[in-house]
Amino acid sequence: MAGVAKLRDFVRGMTRLAEAEAAEERWVAEGGALLGRLVAEDDWLPEDYAIPGPSYRQYLLHCDPLERFCVVSFVWGPGQKTPLHDHLVWGLVGMLRGSEISTPYLPGSPMQAGEKEVLTPGQVAAVSPQLGDLHVVENAYADRASISIHCYGGNIGAILRHTYDPATGTQKRFISGYTNRMVPNLWDRSLELRPAQ
Repeated sequence: MAGVAKLRDFVRGMTRLAEAEAAEERWVAEGGALLGRLVAEDDWLPEDYAIPGPSYRQYLLHCDPLERFCVVSFVWGPGQKTPLHDHLVWGLVGMLRGSEISTPYLPGSPMQAGEKEVLTPGQVAAVSPQLGDLHVVENAYADRASISIHCYGGNIGAILRHTYDPATGTQKRFISGYTNRMVPNLWDRSLELRPAQ
């Protein structure tokens, strides 16, 4: 996991924003720049957190001890997509591998779909109740997996959120949880610190 140092550096940068009690605009601007640097190269994500499944997978990579932010890898199998959903906190999405399509929606009955946004490797997008919080996300590819790295302003796997019926706007409550039971060890720096043998 030599590349995990990049993730550790990202977590440190986001922790500094948390310690500064950053406003959402700062999280989105500065956190978005940090995430852009993290997803600029696809050489750091441990393979255990890049495995597709029968439905899309949400792997927790790090959660701040005070739950001020979390970092997640989303692994999209071929053709997989989410239901229409909200987040209720700010979120950043950085495309690491492949491509995904986000379709925003406006509340209503029926709900109105906006213009699709396609993310490709290295690009970062933001969501929040202020910026627009309702969307459907899907893998742009029908024949291969895609991976995006998400950072949210809370412990997203434990936030009571909603899915929506686009035809009626009816909400259904859900908690997403996480696919993995263990997170990567970002803090074992022993291999970096040992003298070369």
